[in-house]
Amino acid sequence: MTDTKTASVTVAGDPQDGKGGILSRINVRSVLPLLGFLLILGFFAVATGGSIVHPKNVRLILNSTYALMIASIGVFMIMSMGSLDFSQGSMIGVSCIVVCTLSNVNPILAVVGGVATGALIGAVNAYFHVRRQIASFIVTICTMFLLRGVVAFLTTNSPAQGAGYLQSQLNDPTLLLAITIGCLVVFYLAFTFTPLGASLKAIGAGQTAARFAGVNVPRTKALVYIAAGAITGFAAFVLAIRNGSVTATGGSMMETQIMLALVLGGLPISGGAKVRFSNIVVGVLTYCILDRGLSMMGLEAAPKQLVMGIVFLVFLALFSDREANQVIK
Repeated sequence: MTDTKTASVTVAGDPQDGKGGILSRINVRSVLPLLGFLLILGFFAVATGGSIVHPKNVRLILNSTYALMIASIGVFMIMSMGSLDFSQGSMIGVSCIVVCTLSNVNPILAVVGGVATGALIGAVNAYFHVRRQIASFIVTICTMFLLRGVVAFLTTNSPAQGAGYLQSQLNDPTLLLAITIGCLVVFYLAFTFTPLGASLKAIGAGQTAARFAGVNVPRTKALVYIAAGAITGFAAFVLAIRNGSVTATGGSMMETQIMLALVLGGLPISGGAKVRFSNIVVGVLTYCILDRGLSMMGLEAAPKQLVMGIVFLVFLALFSDREANQVIK
């Protein structure tokens, strides 16, 4: 009788014996974003008659990913902690104005100015969220409106024009791709092989438990907001290279694009242990292909937003962490 029971357990795939079924060894949820990416790419490849994978369109898609991919790194860190940042788009707009203005003086000064501007705004967000204990989404929504007003005021009479070399010399796809890959590699190494990744996941899983695990939660959250702002400031430099100037709508809705991309990449809104570095890359590529594909199919702004909203809700339902059962911090 004992032998029969043992055999039946082995056939069922007991994880204790190391020979469990394939589903017990593969995290299906972690594969879904990649499957979604392939499904969306395959759909538009058929719907556009293969035009979306034409080299010209591939270049256009990649060109739209550079600034978005870099800015998503900072928001990824914030969302990994279970927090949100709605000020990223306006932050990029203000940082772009600084970059374009200082680019007429010196390119290095333009980069430093953009990064410093983003870091300063991130520090303001950190102060009100960490020190004053105000929910992150409330703080950053207020900052978003404030900065949007600053962008509109500074570009009322004319756009903030960058130096000519931004587009004539630096707007090289190979250079921008190398910069983006470099940023991703640096962050991957930091997130995977330093305590950064574990600390962010621990805070997202629960701040009390993170404190018991030795994480200085207030300091970590403050530094993350400042670092995310600095990264966004650098993304503004990349965006300035692409556009050459900033208008009153500079960076508008980019915070929404970033969050859409990260959710499409499988990032749970509540953060925690299930966040993956791949959420950034897969998510941004999926979003840009979806955006480009809908445009190629001739959809106007309203139906395009409708379709993207439906896709966003589907992915949000798939990747929301129901076990976390917590509000956004």
